[in-house]
Amino acid sequence: MYGIDLHNKKDRYFTIGDNKHQRFAFLPFKSQITVNKVSPVNLQLEKFKSEQLNEAEISLHLTDKQENELSSLLYDHRGAFSSDKEPLGAIIGHEVDIILNIERPYPPLLRRPAYPASPKSREALETHIKELLDLGVIRKVGHNEEVEITTPVIVAWHNGKSRMVGDFRALNTYTVPDRYPIPKIQISLTQISQAV
Repeated sequence: MYGIDLHNKKDRYFTIGDNKHQRFAFLPFKSQITVNKVSPVNLQLEKFKSEQLNEAEISLHLTDKQENELSSLLYDHRGAFSSDKEPLGAIIGHEVDIILNIERPYPPLLRRPAYPASPKSREALETHIKELLDLGVIRKVGHNEEVEITTPVIVAWHNGKSRMVGDFRALNTYTVPDRYPIPKIQISLTQISQAV
């Protein structure tokens, strides 16, 4: 065909190559393949399913439509869950405000020194603190900034993994309790299982 694009004009005939005696007519062609526009959100949702939900066990009682709705709901609220890139989930609008039932100056019980730690625990503690600084959960205190409340932190070890644990017992004695009742886990799970 010599690589020439031929466009069909109404009632025209074309000759191709050296064959001048044979005429070729182009018939109207209707594509049987329809192309749907793929939105970037669908691509991101599919990526979310393959990366984040690949180990999730979704009930076999759900229809495909319900499973897609669930995946879409989880994708819309993905910021509330932790992931490899974001180890701390955060629900906007549900931050915790701690209200103390005492006024300044605070008692010395709320300003406690750090617990002694082994070099291994100190190194693990530095790693945890750096991670929290990078996530924006805590901030560094300036050298001329007064800290009125300090909470000692220890490192707990389990199966060779470290975990940072704060001792909030003293702070809890001066905190106004939150009277919002936390539902029992068994009741919540029963309600969720009956919703299907």
